[in-house]
Amino acid sequence: MGALGVVLRQPLIVAFIAVGVLVGPAGLEWVSANDQFDLLSRLGITLLLFLVGLKLDLRLIRSMGPVALATGLGQVVFTSVVGFALALALGLESVPALYVAVALTFSSTIIIVKLLSDKREIDSLHGRIAVGFLIVQDIVVVLAMIVLTTLGSGIAADRAWLTILLVPLKGAALIGATALLARYLLARILTLAAERGELLVLFAIAWAIALATTADLLGFSKEVGAFIAGVTLASTPYRQAIGARLVSLRDFLLLFFFVDLGARLELGLIDTQATSAIVLSLFVLVGNPLIVMIIMGVLGYRKRTGFLAGLTVAQISEFSLILGALGLSLGHIDRETLGLITLVGLITISASTYMILYSHPLYERLAPWLTLFERGGDHEGRHDAGVEHGPVDVVLFGLGRYGMEIADNLQSAGCRLLGVDFDPEAVRLGNARGIATHYGDAEDPEFLTQLPLGQTGHIVSTVRDADINVLMIRALRAHGYAGRILVTAHSHAEAEQLLAAGADGALLPFADAAREAAGRIVSGGDCTDTPSAGISPTNCHGT
Repeated sequence: MGALGVVLRQPLIVAFIAVGVLVGPAGLEWVSANDQFDLLSRLGITLLLFLVGLKLDLRLIRSMGPVALATGLGQVVFTSVVGFALALALGLESVPALYVAVALTFSSTIIIVKLLSDKREIDSLHGRIAVGFLIVQDIVVVLAMIVLTTLGSGIAADRAWLTILLVPLKGAALIGATALLARYLLARILTLAAERGELLVLFAIAWAIALATTADLLGFSKEVGAFIAGVTLASTPYRQAIGARLVSLRDFLLLFFFVDLGARLELGLIDTQATSAIVLSLFVLVGNPLIVMIIMGVLGYRKRTGFLAGLTVAQISEFSLILGALGLSLGHIDRETLGLITLVGLITISASTYMILYSHPLYERLAPWLTLFERGGDHEGRHDAGVEHGPVDVVLFGLGRYGMEIADNLQSAGCRLLGVDFDPEAVRLGNARGIATHYGDAEDPEFLTQLPLGQTGHIVSTVRDADINVLMIRALRAHGYAGRILVTAHSHAEAEQLLAAGADGALLPFADAAREAAGRIVSGGDCTDTPSAGISPTNCHGT
């Protein structure tokens, strides 16, 4: 089925969910809920969130905290209120309507993080913000489930409030104890484990599962515990080795989650719930991204960041199905209401997967209408004091590993360089290394007009996305830029596409490196010698 999805150009997540529907109770009845499937699914989720935490450092979490909190809580409140009104209008009673409204507020951390990881956008600004407010949502859903369980169990009101108030205290205790272990014990264990590669991986898995289990025992979600476990190892020198070795295992185990999700979908009630499900699904697919864009616009974020982050909340979560099952077990809702939530989940998860995978083409089409979400603030501008710059020889877009190497070599050759990156952390690192770097978006035509286009002879892009490079080339030529445009391609076919769009040349990192290496081997040069790139001040200032 995965191979068929590739042939039909469908997202693998949709293909795997379809597998679950096909082999589950609604299809061939080969798979039903069982402990083995559930265990493998939960292990995959744990490893996914652990690897997300492994990529984040505490400075980034602190910087994303305010916008994550404002966006996460704002979206939850908006969706709950409007969703409740919609559910009542569709004929539901007040209690089932409340369950449906709450179920619509939560987005799937697992699916979103998987999609952003596949697109290599988990470290981008909108990716970090999305992860932040998804974690906020996870905490809110824990509180909601504790409240519902407490109310349904008949606990007295005073004891119920005590149970709810204990949640932040237990959370603080978990974080505090984990921080102490990370500071005084983890480093020593990791040093010993690193002497054997398999032991390092085994310890990482054990640590992730231990904190996930601890969080679950304290009443939090396993995802929160696994995420904290990853963050505690993010500042260690072993995080790259751990992450690289666990990615394949993560992808294999997550397969069971998606198949299990499809197998749990109850499709027998489609006929009676179709109209209501479509209405509520459209609200989630359109309304949730809109409120995120509005909140982020008020906070001063630009329209592209708000749009890309907003798309990540255009579906409901597996927690929504769990919440519905809880309501059914407590007698608050019936199977028809649970079926409605399930159908909305199937529609929104499938549709939002396409929306996220094709987010950049969507943004290109909708960008002219998204300006109204910018409120004139400049939160992102904290990283960029404005592109006020004298004559430069090269404007370089993208300061990742490849871009930073190019920047260092150009500066060593005496070139006057202006760096531009969409990642605030890359902007900070560039400026720290003495490279004049500004926050900017290669897809934003308005930003391109702020560059010293009339005072630079070369614009170079190391951005790996061909569609972004094509947009940048066309916008620069439309603004009358007559200098040389060099862009990065990852295949000769992609290079031809970029040249046809108006680029003067294409950089092929792997092909160029192979050509340089082969030349040095044939000439008998020492492979440890610094390669001669033929760059000099004359190249920058003249030809």
